[in-house]
Amino acid sequence: MKKRIQYFTSIALTLIVLLLASCKGEEFRIEGNIKQARDSLLYFEHNSLTGFQVIDSVKLDENGAFAFSGARVDNPEFYRLRIAGEIINIAIDSTEQVNITATYPQMASVYDVRGSYENEKIKELALKQIDLQTKCQAAFTQQGLAADSLIETMIAQYKEEVKRDYIFKEPMKAYSYFALFQYIVVGNNARLLFDPTRNSVDNKVFGAVATSWDTFYPNSERGQNLHNITIKGMNDQRIVDAQQKAVEVKAEETGLIDVVLRDNHGAERSLKQLKGKVVLLNFHAFALKGSTEYIMGMREFYNKYHDKGLEIYMVSLDDNAHFWKEQVANLPWINVYDDRGASRIYTDAATATPIIYLIDRENNVVKNPAQLKNLESEVAALLAK
Repeated sequence: MKKRIQYFTSIALTLIVLLLASCKGEEFRIEGNIKQARDSLLYFEHNSLTGFQVIDSVKLDENGAFAFSGARVDNPEFYRLRIAGEIINIAIDSTEQVNITATYPQMASVYDVRGSYENEKIKELALKQIDLQTKCQAAFTQQGLAADSLIETMIAQYKEEVKRDYIFKEPMKAYSYFALFQYIVVGNNARLLFDPTRNSVDNKVFGAVATSWDTFYPNSERGQNLHNITIKGMNDQRIVDAQQKAVEVKAEETGLIDVVLRDNHGAERSLKQLKGKVVLLNFHAFALKGSTEYIMGMREFYNKYHDKGLEIYMVSLDDNAHFWKEQVANLPWINVYDDRGASRIYTDAATATPIIYLIDRENNVVKNPAQLKNLESEVAALLAK
């Protein structure tokens, strides 16, 4: 009897060990070393659809070793390793074992990843994004508003490469999802590279990934999120198209929809009074982030072209008139304040500020916000006529 009890006890212990081993196998694991990061706090965070949540953290020692794990995921999920503002993005599918080695404080760009094809691709995309960010910011710093065309060209080339070599090649992959949400910051303004709310072609790229995720990860939360973004982008584009057509039709019927508003000195200023000049009709909110840098760039632009026949008619969309007057006190162009909604026909046709229309010397609106590609070259062409 005693031997039988020992026998069954042994079997039970074996089953428990196997069960524990099996449970452990249902986890993913991220481990590695961060060099030159002694006493730094390394965070392991989940990049969920609602934001970043800290899962775990560790204070690194001389060796910089770390190891984090989590429960198995049934479809790709996104995480990140972070020390201060240095970030390494990681995708996890099922029970992956990912090894990361990096060097602080350049760990966002100086790191190696092993054991994961997806994360090798994410690293490639991250480095390309950093390179694009550096080039665009350098162009903006050196040329200001004149760099618009160059920046647009660099972004367009980047998007074509990413679509061809990553997204359309394997739209079901986590790195393709990751690519959709890349952004850069130029002049303190963040900008999505693929923006489905303002670009119908970008929206189709989102739709392609959404369809692929439906097949490979049916009913996943992220797949549904892609569908929601795509549908919203389609609806937004229909509204913008309708509004732009309305503006274009009215402009054709009247030549120019006049705006008569009081400037910061109390005088009434009319667009039609500016016939004979090339007019940059600019709707702007001074309270927005990045306004100071934008106005500095616009001032350089005005100084360069004003003597050649350019006038700026800047309409403030700020809520506080006193604040507006303080902001425009030393600006050399025409500054008016719209507290009556008189300019709504123009602002309703765009989705963000600054909003710019170009008016030629004959008082014709020749470019609306959707048509503007390179502000400086288009103004120069109008002035040359």
